[in-house]
Amino acid sequence: MVADRAVLPQRLVSLVPSTTESVCAFGAGDRLVGCTRYCTHPPDRLAGVARIGGTKNPDREKVMSLQPGLVLGNAEENRPEDLDWFASRVPVLVQTPRTVAEAVVALRELAHAVGDPGTALPAVERTVASLAATAVAATQPSPRVYYAIWRKPWMTVGGDTFVHDVLRCCGATNVAAAAQARYPEMAPDAAVSRGVDVVLLASEPWAFDDAQRCELAASATFGQARLVLCDGRDFSWHGTHMAVGLLRAQSLLQQIGGVEAAAGDLRA
Repeated sequence: MVADRAVLPQRLVSLVPSTTESVCAFGAGDRLVGCTRYCTHPPDRLAGVARIGGTKNPDREKVMSLQPGLVLGNAEENRPEDLDWFASRVPVLVQTPRTVAEAVVALRELAHAVGDPGTALPAVERTVASLAATAVAATQPSPRVYYAIWRKPWMTVGGDTFVHDVLRCCGATNVAAAAQARYPEMAPDAAVSRGVDVVLLASEPWAFDDAQRCELAASATFGQARLVLCDGRDFSWHGTHMAVGLLRAQSLLQQIGGVEAAAGDLRA
């Protein structure tokens, strides 16, 4: 059933890049009046949307000048003091999923809040169902992965994060899963001591690139572990991007797992 646009919030401000993309996928891009400077997708649709600062330092007064009917936030990406300030003045929807399953529930909630999901939500649900079926049938060894999100200091993801659950769903083992912190500091030698097979160098929030990958490989910073660049959106964006991101993450990890398995056979 198509939602009655007259009762939907007519002016939306998004403080979360993945949510911004989802709003547009749900056909509500024409009601998006503000987003952060980190909101990059879809680029053609965001060309005329007002920029309201970053995820951690939004210009509060500029947001309010846009007269939003709904502000969309995330407790992980946005500061609590900003979310509380907005919530005392306008309706705010805060979504902070920590698993793929929670992300699907949050996406349904967002679709209801902004309008008709069309084909965007079903596409995500089909992808998640396919991922679950593949995981059950998986026979390849599980690569032990260090997912690098920062370099100075080195930081990775703990077991209570969305990225961790994506890794798990895609058939990888997170070497930092038992860390108490959600985003712990973990030096390369600690990762090596945990038997890391693969280091995923994410494109965000730290922008790892091929020059850095080559530098790390030359210095054997992570021992003999493979160093692989990855699109951070595929592992951390929990909106409609999951329809393509989860499949790409799965494909990448399957390729890595296949290489690791072959290497193991040769060593045997």
